[in-house]
Order: sequence, then structure tokens, then C-alpha cells
Amino acid sequence: MAVVLAPSTTRRSAFNSLTVRDVRRLTEDAVEVTLAVPPELQDRYEYLPGQYVALRTTLLVDGEPREVRRSYSICADPRPGELRVAVKRDLGGIFSTWANESLKAGDTLDVMSPLGQFTPRTEPGDRAVSLVAVAAGSGITPVMSIARTMLASGPNVRFDLIYANRAAMDVMFLEELADLKDRYPSRFALHHVLSREQRISPLLSGRIDAGKLEKLFGTVIAAEQVDEWFLCGPFELVQLCRDSLAARGVPAETVRFELFSTGEPSRPEGNTGRPVVPSDSGENYSISFTLDGLKGSVQSPTHARESILNAALRVRPDVPFACAGGVCGTCRAKVVEGSVAMTENYALEPDEVAAGYVLTCQAHPTSDAVSVDYDV
Repeated sequence: MAVVLAPSTTRRSAFNSLTVRDVRRLTEDAVEVTLAVPPELQDRYEYLPGQYVALRTTLLVDGEPREVRRSYSICADPRPGELRVAVKRDLGGIFSTWANESLKAGDTLDVMSPLGQFTPRTEPGDRAVSLVAVAAGSGITPVMSIARTMLASGPNVRFDLIYANRAAMDVMFLEELADLKDRYPSRFALHHVLSREQRISPLLSGRIDAGKLEKLFGTVIAAEQVDEWFLCGPFELVQLCRDSLAARGVPAETVRFELFSTGEPSRPEGNTGRPVVPSDSGENYSISFTLDGLKGSVQSPTHARESILNAALRVRPDVPFACAGGVCGTCRAKVVEGSVAMTENYALEPDEVAAGYVLTCQAHPTSDAVSVDYDV
């Protein structure tokens, strides 16, 4: 029976406190966290394969309590009563290090309702459907949810996965991937590429570069027969894949992608807004916003180069955000008055931008007055 891959209603994201049911070690540097969703909140945590949630907690940083937020993709196929996310330790990552070392069953986390557009658009049916994912490292997490759901949706779905890691010991969900292969031997093809281990095929050894992609898309996978692509990983790999597919004439609308980082380690995780003081001279942008049906306004000095998100956080600390780096899309809002310029955009689709949506963490006013709506 085919699954319905569309949300029933539009809802604004909001945090709720959920209890950690289990923490399972995946690799030396990654854990799977299972969160229990009580019956009264289950409708708020319905999700599509490929979506993510933002997690929030308070940790001691340099001896001081600090709110820390991080977004993680849901790694299980949709099921009521629970959410599962995988957390891989990042170098210098405050939240990920804590989750890998200290998080345990019985703890509670603030969890935002699911968000994200990295979801399948291809509807399973009577015709044969070919789907391909290219993932690296923790980029496997949304792909696991997508692969499980789509393969279970009908016998006409084929799924190829190219999964890049440094070594076999770094492969997340190794057993689960093997189980998928056993369950769907003729419809699920798994291609492990290891950069620091020699494999039998040179094509599956070493780092993925343009030449390797050319061979993979020309021999291992028939690119011209693929209905939809899912790319997830670091910026360099995702962009390399997009360029390779574009050179082959693959339509851009069939290529879905999500980044787990922008490749700029100097950018900190988004946790709180930076302090900004409005100018006494009156040289300020007037920023207004609608959130949960309530209107707010704030003045932002023209010289501060302040984002709309940062300005809004100064008067409404519940404004939704997670990464603050233009990657996750949690801070998405629609410009209803004035104009803005976005510094980066790794989360919004072209049709969303054309409709006036922006990432408020990356949006800066270019008119004297700007108004955005988080509720639409």
C-alpha cells in the first residue's frame, strides 16, 4: 500500500519537553537518541521522512549556564509515539559532545516540532520508480528515514545509496543498512565509499571527486533513469554532486539536497542573539514581525548589520531558530513589507524564495521598514 507523503496541515514549530527513552551507541563518535512522544503531543510530532527537529537544552559553558540549540534529522521511518535522531560528535561541538558523553535515558530535552523540505516528492505507484541518495558521514540520518519509507511503500521502488565515510568503523547504521539490503535484495543497492580504507573496487576507495562521480553516475547508476536524487553531507560534496548532475543534464527540480554544515568552521552554532543597541541618532531600521498571532517591533541600527532574527530575539526570545547559519531553515518567515538581502541560503527552495520567504538568520534589511510573518 502506498504511503501518503504530504502533511495534513500547516503548523508553526514550537518546543515541547520530551523524555529521552534510550541512547544507543552507533559508532565511537555517534549515538542514536530515542525520544518518547506522549499521546497528547503526537499530532504535533507527525513528520515526513527526511524532516528534522531542533533540540534545546541548557549546558554549562565556561562555568556559566547557556542555552544551546542544534537541529538533527529524524533517522527512523514515521511512527507514532517516538522520534529518533542521530547525534554525531562535531569537533568543538558543545551539544554533540554533551549528547555523546552525558545524555542518558530519563533526561528531558526541549524538542521543536518537525520541519524541513528535504522530503520525497515522487509518489509511489504502478510505474517503476528509481531513487538515488548520496550521503557522507552523518548525512545518512535523513536518508535512512527516506529509504526505509520509500522502499516499504511499494514493490516498484528501487533505491541506490552511495555512502561515503573515512573507514568502516565510522559507518553509522551499519546493521540497519545491512537489514535493508536483506529485506529488499533486488531493490536496494548500497555502495560504500571509504576514503581511508582500500576496497576491492578502486571506484569505491578514496575520496569522492569529480572523476569518481563521473564514473559512478555513468556506470554504477544510470543517472538518466533516476526520478529523484537526495544529497546530504558537507557543502563540498553536495555541491560537487549538483555540478556533476547538472553537467549530465539532470533537471534541477529532481535534485533535493540538505547540508549538515556550510564548510565554514568559523561560524558558531546558533544559540543566542548578539547584543545590539539602537542608535540614539535615529539611524535605525524599523523591523516588525508576526509570531503566534502577536506582533512585535524593534529598532535596529543601520551600521550594525544585524539580521532580522537577531533583532527579533532581542524582544521575543521564543522566535524559532536552530543553526543560525542558513542551513536548517527553522527561522523561515515571509517578507510582507519592505525588502531584505540574504547573505546565505542553503535551506529554501527557489519557489519559496520567489514567494517571498527568507531565512531570517541571514536576512538583513535593505529598506527603512521591514515586516516579516513567521506564521504563514
